Amino acid sequence: MSQNVIVVALGRSAFGETFPEQRANVKKAACAVADLVDAGYQVVVTFSNGPQIGMVHTAMTEFSRLDSKYTVAPMSVCGAMSQGYIGYDLQSMIRTELLLRGIYKPVSTIITQVKVDPFDKAFSQPSKIIGRFMTEAEAAKEEKKGNYVLKQDKGYRRIIASPKPMDIYEIDAIKALVDANQIVIAGGGGGIPVLEQGPVLKGASAIIEKDLVAGMLANLLNASTLLFLTDVDKVELNYGKENATPLDTLSVSDATKYMEEGYFEEGAMLPKIEASVEFVGAGNGRRAIITNLEKALEGLSHKTGTIIE
Repeated sequence: MSQNVIVVALGRSAFGETFPEQRANVKKAACAVADLVDAGYQVVVTFSNGPQIGMVHTAMTEFSRLDSKYTVAPMSVCGAMSQGYIGYDLQSMIRTELLLRGIYKPVSTIITQVKVDPFDKAFSQPSKIIGRFMTEAEAAKEEKKGNYVLKQDKGYRRIIASPKPMDIYEIDAIKALVDANQIVIAGGGGGIPVLEQGPVLKGASAIIEKDLVAGMLANLLNASTLLFLTDVDKVELNYGKENATPLDTLSVSDATKYMEEGYFEEGAMLPKIEASVEFVGAGNGRRAIITNLEKALEGLSHKTGTIIE
C-alpha cells in the first residue's frame, strides 16, 4: 500500500451548472487539492459530472434539432466532453494554485474509459435521469429507438442505465503518472462506460456511479485513503430529520448494516458508503473519509468528517 497516495473524489459542490459558477467553485476545489499536496500527499482527483453531462447532452440535442445534418451525440461522447472540459478547469486551477505557493507539479487529465458488463441488469432497469424535458411526441420517438423515458411534471426525460464498473482501461497510464510524482485527474463522472467487443471498446448509453469508480480507482492504485469531499461535514443517520445523528467513525460492519437497513439515500450518501466499504474491506490499513470540501486537511487529521476503517 502506498501510504501517501490519496484518491480525492469531488462532489457536485465543487462545480456549477454555468461556466462562471463552475470557475468560482473549482477554485475552492483547487485550494483543497493544493492543501493536500502542500502537506506532502500524492493526489489523484476524480469528480462528479451529473449536471454537466446533462448540459452537454441537452446542448448537442438542440444543435441536432437546429441543423438536420447533425445527429444527437451518444452518451459516451457527452461523457468524454464533460470529462475534458471539467478536467481542463481543474488542472488549470490546481496548477495556478500550486504555483502561487511555489510548488511546481505537472497536472494531467486522463480521459478514462470504464468497462461494464453488457448483461448488467441495470440496462433493463435504468435509474439515471438525464437531459432536457421532452414533449410526449419526442418521448415516443425516443422509445421507438429503444430508449427509456420517464414522465415528470414538466414533461418527459430520458432515463438511462447505471451499471457497475468492472475495470479501468487507462489504469496503467494513471499509475505511470502517479509514479512520476504528477497530479492526475481521472475517472471523471464515473468514467466513460464502454462494452468490450473484441479489440473495440464501444460506448454504452449509461452513466456509471462516480463514487464506485472513485473506490475502484483507489483500490487499483493501492491508495491509503479514499477522500470524499462534499457539502456536509459528516455522515448522519436520519439525515435531514430532527433525530439526525452525526457519525465520527464507522466500522465496515456497521456501515454495511446501516446500508442494509436503508439509512442512506440512493444517489447521494449511499454510493459513497458502498464505495468506502468495498475499498476499506479490500486491503489492510486503509481508510475512507467523508467530509466537507473546505475541511479536507482537517478530515485527514481526524478533526472532522466521518472516518470508515
